[in-house]
Amino acid sequence: MVKCIVYKDDYKYQLKKSYVIHIPISLSGPIHTDFICLETSGELTIKEGYAWSGATCAPDIPSIMRGSLVHDALYQLMRRSENGLDDNVHRETADRILEDICKKDGMWVIVAWLVYLVVHHFAAPAADPANKHPLKYRPNGCQQ
Repeated sequence: MVKCIVYKDDYKYQLKKSYVIHIPISLSGPIHTDFICLETSGELTIKEGYAWSGATCAPDIPSIMRGSLVHDALYQLMRRSENGLDDNVHRETADRILEDICKKDGMWVIVAWLVYLVVHHFAAPAADPANKHPLKYRPNGCQQ
């Protein structure tokens, strides 16, 4: 009997050291997952081992990498069906956080604003709880 591997292929990068940032999101209760913790104070911890896709539809230049990490983690929390961030409430803030981090990391203001516009107008499906990344099974035809 062949054993299956189960994976997701939507990721390019893996965090090798936990990252902590304070963001302007306040919650009534904390959100904790295996790789992401968001406290009521706005302290966001993205744990070692977290995987993310980088900047979708943009080059992964140095000034976008940290912003894409934080943005992807926040969108992942929005995709949670239970105890997650409400995408109707927090998506605008997550998109502005991306823009702000990009500017702080040296991206030209106009380019950071364009990144915000593209994400804000085209990335809504990525925050939708119905849009979970499917699992893949290999070898072909293998199911667990």
